[in-house]
Amino acid sequence: MGYGATKADGDLLGSWWSEERGGYIQPTELLLGRGGTVLGAMYASGPVGRMGADEAIRLITRRENMRKEEEGAAH
Repeated sequence: MGYGATKADGDLLGSWWSEERGGYIQPTELLLGRGGTVLGAMYASGPVGRMGADEAIRLITRRENMRKEEEGAAH
């Protein structure tokens, strides 16, 4: 969770920026893996488009299963 993000911060993340009420960053969700690798991202431009915990768990589980399959195929 971030607080006080500037427009420059939002631009670095590729986030939507709203000019309403003095300007603010719209929700930007990043799912980070080991070493800070971005595994998934979700950007909102309004009140919808948030990643729920169930979606994050599904994404993590899918990525872990893929990794295990790749490791198994390599041996």
